[in-house]
Amino acid sequence: MSRWAKQIQTQLKIPAIGVSSTNVVHYATDYDFKYSNGMPVRYVAVPFPFTGQPRAVDVGYVTGKDMLTGQPLMTAAIKALTDPLTAKEKISGAPPDDAGSSRLLPSDTEENLRHVFEDKGWTDYNWINLPTEKLVNEMLKGTSRKPGEAIKTIDITGGSRQLTVEKVAIAAVMAGASPEHFPLILALATQAPFGNSTSSMANMIVISGPIRKRLNFNCGTNALGPYNRSNAVVGRTFTIVSKIVGDLRNNVNAWESLGSNLQYNNLCFGENEENLPEGWDPLHVQMGFKPDDDVVSVGIGWTSISSVGGSQSLYPTHFLMRDYMRSLSASGSAATILMDPTVAGLLKDTHGFKTKAQLTEWFSQNVEKTAGSYWGNGVIQSTAVPFALQGLEPYASWKKLPEDTLIKPFTNPGAIRVVVTGGKIQTTWFVTDFGLRRGVKVDDWA
Repeated sequence: MSRWAKQIQTQLKIPAIGVSSTNVVHYATDYDFKYSNGMPVRYVAVPFPFTGQPRAVDVGYVTGKDMLTGQPLMTAAIKALTDPLTAKEKISGAPPDDAGSSRLLPSDTEENLRHVFEDKGWTDYNWINLPTEKLVNEMLKGTSRKPGEAIKTIDITGGSRQLTVEKVAIAAVMAGASPEHFPLILALATQAPFGNSTSSMANMIVISGPIRKRLNFNCGTNALGPYNRSNAVVGRTFTIVSKIVGDLRNNVNAWESLGSNLQYNNLCFGENEENLPEGWDPLHVQMGFKPDDDVVSVGIGWTSISSVGGSQSLYPTHFLMRDYMRSLSASGSAATILMDPTVAGLLKDTHGFKTKAQLTEWFSQNVEKTAGSYWGNGVIQSTAVPFALQGLEPYASWKKLPEDTLIKPFTNPGAIRVVVTGGKIQTTWFVTDFGLRRGVKVDDWA
């Protein structure tokens, strides 16, 4: 909200305020005001929740009181747009308590240093390796990049801060990684920080190419389980990098109501490329990379639904997947289907899907849900309703439909990804609403 208000004011030169719900307005008026937006953005607050409410409820919010000042909401909005800046709002520069952290901590006992890391939120609260200079320098030997090189600048929260090669090395040491993992971890760090929202957002990391075998990633039995070092430490490093550099702290600027335990290692696994059916390209090849490229791909989503039991001939597997996909929000048409190689074999040999693209096209044309259930999802309320109000299709037409009308929400088959992994032990699969971004080539960070 502050970002959009800031853009309207600085780029369009139009006064703007933020409208926030009471559950997060304290973040906007305190942390974001001090450290992030770089200019005074004022707010009015409404009760929570406001999405998905009957129109009469939202009208009552608008005609009711501002939850911050107790004034009528529209009076508070006009005053926020027109009143002169206060002395507090005219203050510029970093706040007094934003001195930053020195590169090195003072020497202390191991126990005391662990308390420092936990108190500052510099960990996932599992056991860490303390990042001594010696261990960090060893990690840096895994790349030709200079320690002070900035991988990216993160503007999400806490203002603008650079994510450097050395900072990533610190997180890699903490998570238990080795220098051999470091180029992959650097490539992964270009996608940090991980997704975070007020709902249970989570992340997925897919490893593709020969690096899966070189670093012994688990692509087979228990590919998604806690049975492999590379899967664990690489996925965990992404969490630690995201938390520290993104300055994500519980009830300060991270406020997921339930949260997600998938954020501990971010569903980090490799595709079982050796057991892909003939004609089914690996994920990175579908993205335009060469088969021998090493690639890491990151996805963000909310939902993962496991198949109940194994597939059988009584009801085709892709029909079951279609039925499950009706439960997904279909935000941005994104979905990622994870399946055991035996399922992929059934889909090709028994049901005739010669390529992944044929299967995702079938999903796009055959997954249907009612307009009511589509618009009833809170994620869609946040993402697609603005498109509908602007008259953009197909959202504008869908918004006018009776609630029981069937629509096909996965309009872009290219946004539906199929990843084959697992141990060929059972015909099982997951459907998820994770949207995978284009992968990052690992060799660029060696």
